[in-house]
Amino acid sequence: MLLPYLYNKYVKNNAILIDDVHHNFAVRSQRNNFTVKKKFFHLLIYYPEFAFVFFWRIKSRSFIWKILFLKNYSCKIFSSSVIQGGLVAYHPYASVINARKIGKNFIFRNSLTIGNKNNDNRLLPVIGDNVEVGANVVIIGAIEIGDNVIIGAGSVVVKSIPSDSVVAGNPAKIIKRL
Repeated sequence: MLLPYLYNKYVKNNAILIDDVHHNFAVRSQRNNFTVKKKFFHLLIYYPEFAFVFFWRIKSRSFIWKILFLKNYSCKIFSSSVIQGGLVAYHPYASVINARKIGKNFIFRNSLTIGNKNNDNRLLPVIGDNVEVGANVVIIGAIEIGDNVIIGAGSVVVKSIPSDSVVAGNPAKIIKRL
């Protein structure tokens, strides 16, 4: 009863959540013939990382039943961060996301820090569509990450990155053009 309620109330008519469901399911499963509703049920039951994203999207703070789906992730996504649909979190432990805007199909892993520079929230990153970020990455300052970018694990990104790039290192440098 709870899953249909959550689907009907929050997902059914929400394009961003539907994008989250489709993208999470696409990167986690080989099954393609599920309906959005069935994909949502599957993700919420078997992937606590998806549950984390879902409950952040619906801005739940006091829903007692969310403990049925979540693990205790030490992850904070600032409510001022605008994140388009298709958000995928793999093991979102020790992550902080404070960005001006993040585009569609953003994938991140544990220990990610996205934030301002010099404690000034006017100096926040803007991240494009189809960006994938490895573990232990730092992205800070008023920089722009283009579309279709892969950021390698352990990278420190303090300068803008053009679209269609693979970057890695400290400081991050382009190692390949896509």
